[in-house]
Amino acid sequence: MVTVSESAKNKIVELRQKDGLTDEHAIRVGVQGGGCSGLMYDLQFDATQQPSDHLVEDKGIKILVDRKSLLYLAGTELDFSDGLNGKGFQFKNPNASRTCGCGESFSV
Repeated sequence: MVTVSESAKNKIVELRQKDGLTDEHAIRVGVQGGGCSGLMYDLQFDATQQPSDHLVEDKGIKILVDRKSLLYLAGTELDFSDGLNGKGFQFKNPNASRTCGCGESFSV
């Protein structure tokens, strides 16, 4: 299961409102090949659930994860930071054995 921190929830709600999207737009979290560590995170809004998607809801945020990505993301928390050490969404993934310096790619 993928969860969201309170700060990530607040930022998702803010971005959804800014883009004129409704609560029906879930956040789609996925994994793609690439990046300096081999796998990259993918994050976007999506209002369409595919048959192979896993849907969870945490703190009122709907989260869509495709079946393949779920294997890499189980137990991951999506966080958001706007501090001096980096701004943006961060993935706290217990399955990652190695991450790159920017935190956008990982390996298992």
